Amino acid sequence: MILFIQCVVCCLLFTLAILPAQYKDPTNMIMSYPPKIRQRVEELPQYKGTIKQREKVHVVKKIFGVIFFVIVLSGIAYLSGCRSFSTTFIHVIILFFVVNIYDLIVLDWGIFCHSKKLRISGTEDMEKEYKDYMFHVRGACIGIGLGFVVALLSGCIIHFCFAV
Repeated sequence: MILFIQCVVCCLLFTLAILPAQYKDPTNMIMSYPPKIRQRVEELPQYKGTIKQREKVHVVKKIFGVIFFVIVLSGIAYLSGCRSFSTTFIHVIILFFVVNIYDLIVLDWGIFCHSKKLRISGTEDMEKEYKDYMFHVRGACIGIGLGFVVALLSGCIIHFCFAV
């Protein structure tokens, strides 16, 4: 039951971390848009130079995000009673997997693919590209791989710091 509640809370927190910024300025998340849309945006004069800058920021955010999630999810697993590598790994991979699938189905397929508010100015005609469901599936697969790394590192932290 605790794991279920943690999954729900993580999904809500993930939504709050992503959606408001994306609705405010869709180009904030340009690196998560399908390649054809990114290419069009890079060609638009009003976005000249900003996309490359956001690309660098995106990479830095991903690196800090992994470190942040390893620490936070290790703590959550520990507070949930995980005291070994294997129990921590399983706990964290489940949390990460649930949020990843929620992101795919609810945020990507449900909201991103259909919300006109997330269309970047100058790309409104690219309806087919915005509804590229397989692009989001590929992203989810990458997310699962990333979750595996986070779970491995979280398991190592618990094993080396707290194992009895």
